[in-house]
Amino acid sequence: MLEAGTLLAFPCPFPIKVLGRREPGFAQQVATIVLRHAPDFEPAGIEMRPSRAGKYLSVTCTVRAVSREQLDALYQDLCDCPAVVMVL
Repeated sequence: MLEAGTLLAFPCPFPIKVLGRREPGFAQQVATIVLRHAPDFEPAGIEMRPSRAGKYLSVTCTVRAVSREQLDALYQDLCDCPAVVMVL
């Protein structure tokens, strides 16, 4: 169903890219937050890519989005995490 005010038809696969400092446990922190909002998320599907200089790590999680509210809450939770620099 196409939700009002959005171009997304829910449910749908939705990639979320999270950028943080390349530190031990960063990807696990992201996975834990994502699982709170998308319990069917499979952490084995996480894609990781270090920055050119190796200082940052990009973690992409594709979730099965069921509503705009779910995505808004997930983005907010990720942005509130001190280890996260940016969420796209």
